[in-house]
Amino acid sequence: MEKKVRLKDRTEILIRDMMPEDLDLSLAFFRSLPDEDRAYLRRDVAQRGAVEGRIREIRTRDVMRLVAVDDDQIVADGSLERSSEDWKKHVGEVRLIVAQPYKRKGLGRLMARELFLLAAQAKMEEILVRMMRPQKAAQSIFHRLGFRQEMVLPDYVVDRHGKKQDMIIMRCDLEALWREMEDFFATGDWERTR
Repeated sequence: MEKKVRLKDRTEILIRDMMPEDLDLSLAFFRSLPDEDRAYLRRDVAQRGAVEGRIREIRTRDVMRLVAVDDDQIVADGSLERSSEDWKKHVGEVRLIVAQPYKRKGLGRLMARELFLLAAQAKMEEILVRMMRPQKAAQSIFHRLGFRQEMVLPDYVVDRHGKKQDMIIMRCDLEALWREMEDFFATGDWERTR
């Protein structure tokens, strides 16, 4: 997959599949993230071994990764993960992070749209997101996309600073998600992203 998109500020970005040769670009992207963004990631992706592991996962059919590239630098990273358990094959989990200078420009929503397209092509019916309670902006974004909070697991995960955090699990039916995305793009922002 490879697609050029235009952000709200008219910047043209390439969204494409992550490739094994993206190791150094991916590592540079994660190392450039501010501490407050990296604090809530499930892996310490500032470590080369963690990024190598993420790249190895794209060889499986259960993990699909996309990157957004601007001027030969990764500026956003997204993944769609399907459980290897047969009874959950209809459910995908989305992960998405955008570099600070590209936030509030529509890149997160454009990346999400491409991940949801991948989910539809893979015949997934539901999408989950998991995050820690302090990630209020992420919760708000997914809520606007039609996700609803399903569960809170108190003190379930530990952030990069060693502090226990509640895990929030949100879920959305893919069909309802498409309706929300269509409404968003029908309101005029779609023209700016072409």
